[in-house]
Amino acid sequence: MRSTTHVSPASRAGAGGRAVSFIAIAALAIPFTLGAQGRLPDEATIIRVARQVTPAVVSVTDPGVGLGSGVIVRADGIIITNAHVVGTASRVEVGLADGRQIAGQVLGRDPTVDVAIVRVGLTGLPTAPLGNSDQLEVGQTAIAIGNPIGLDRTVTTGIISAINRSPRGFELGGLIQTDAAINPGNSGGPLLDSQGRVIGINSAILQGTTGLGFAIPINLAQDIANQVLTTGHITRPYLGINPAELSPEIADRFNLPVREGVIVRTVDPQAPAGRAGLQPGDIITSIDGAPTRTASELLRILRARKPGDTIRIGVVRLDENGRLAGRTTVAVQLAAAPVQ
Repeated sequence: MRSTTHVSPASRAGAGGRAVSFIAIAALAIPFTLGAQGRLPDEATIIRVARQVTPAVVSVTDPGVGLGSGVIVRADGIIITNAHVVGTASRVEVGLADGRQIAGQVLGRDPTVDVAIVRVGLTGLPTAPLGNSDQLEVGQTAIAIGNPIGLDRTVTTGIISAINRSPRGFELGGLIQTDAAINPGNSGGPLLDSQGRVIGINSAILQGTTGLGFAIPINLAQDIANQVLTTGHITRPYLGINPAELSPEIADRFNLPVREGVIVRTVDPQAPAGRAGLQPGDIITSIDGAPTRTASELLRILRARKPGDTIRIGVVRLDENGRLAGRTTVAVQLAAAPVQ
């Protein structure tokens, strides 16, 4: 059974952002649950992180789209934000923490993963250090900084509620889910760990809910930035599936024949995975012979490949009752991800 709701960009309401559908996990009816509540950081930690990172948080304004946020990641003026914050603009207005307003050039954007790279013509700017989103744990501290409803550099705290969430429209992304308050205007701002390292770029909120926000993993955003800065364009390998995590708890609940892997929630029949024969409900257990236990591992492998590469995917296939129907290996030639 498939249920739908909506995810909205966390940019200014009514300013042209469009909602995208969120598909609850359909394969095997996996529940959409929050992670265990972790211990929140103490006051001194929050103060330290806010003081450290707030100078690197900027506002990003495109008159045709609205107000959003961004984070400076290089002292020579490189900013990461959301693609939906900059829209189709080639130039935007950037507001620095010291009060200066300066024109920013949009160097590149990939709406399919909601990442954009902006440059301002300044040097010696404060920067935020980058973390490693592939090493996130459910329950760890999350601190968000942004400009909700124009309230500059607002700090909110919470935890990582879940990882590898994949709303439609983020085909390669396993999004970070957090209960740190994210509101309209937070889009493009940093999600931080307790060390003040950027672990995600805040992107979307689930309408009509409290504590359901989503961020782009910083490793994916950094990969987009590196491509833009080194080659001037974005090329990503595209598999064409919507993945979900298979945990031992889910395997036990549904009496599955494997306890770890990546469930194929949906498949684009016109994408490489669909043309190669992957099916909804398949469980990916390996790629090129290497065990693939989590969606994060799948995404790491894909980031290391190029369009045109062929990967061999080990698959456990289930029948309509969730019982083992067979094991197979599917050869998939990756394509270039569509960039709008």
